[in-house]
Amino acid sequence: MSEQTRVGLTATVRQLVRFGVVGGSGVLVNLVVTYVMTQLNGGVSNDNRIVLELPGPYALRYTALVWIGGFLVANLWNFQLNRSWTFKREQTRGWWAEFWPFFIVGALAAAAGILIKVALTNPTSPIYLPDPPFNDHQGLRARAYWAQLITIVATMPINYVVNRVWTFRAIRPEATVDEKATAAIDVPAATPAATAPTDGARAGTPSGDGSLIGVLPADDSPIDLCLEADRVARASSPEVGAQ
Repeated sequence: MSEQTRVGLTATVRQLVRFGVVGGSGVLVNLVVTYVMTQLNGGVSNDNRIVLELPGPYALRYTALVWIGGFLVANLWNFQLNRSWTFKREQTRGWWAEFWPFFIVGALAAAAGILIKVALTNPTSPIYLPDPPFNDHQGLRARAYWAQLITIVATMPINYVVNRVWTFRAIRPEATVDEKATAAIDVPAATPAATAPTDGARAGTPSGDGSLIGVLPADDSPIDLCLEADRVARASSPEVGAQ
């Protein structure tokens, strides 16, 4: 395992542990809300009381309202802790810009959670929590509380994965003008083509001031170039002319 892979895996595990700690605190908040709402309704024996009749054989029961109430309070609690601790980043979006994705993810998980909790507390369901060990009375064996806890645990992985890759994704800071200039790729200017010799001027012919005008043809070899340059230099040298 490479060092980079090991560091990345360690960071992911640390983040997952933090998410679990936050989720655990959220479970406590959720269960406190559940307890308060259940007691306000007369206890766990009334947990399946019908609140609203729906078309067909369906009905909205009080246990669903308890689940929604617990979700709303715990969702806000978890969001703030995850934003400031679990997924802490140097660059963040606005509070509302991150809250709504978190809320939507939680709401989708909560919608699935309602189905799970109702199935756990409905006597006609194949996954109904049996008696024993669970019952509809007060105490640690109360079916309503255990159904709430089991549902929270079942939906937690969905929340973690989606929030990690969507809600709390890192925000790349916009590059400054200097950074953009540094990152720009300099394209070298094209070198101009060699000037072709003028009409009537042979390549390598000396001009009036002793310089050469024109260039050798492209098909001359380097050896021919050297010989021609030497010949021209000798022809234009005053000492050679005197000899």
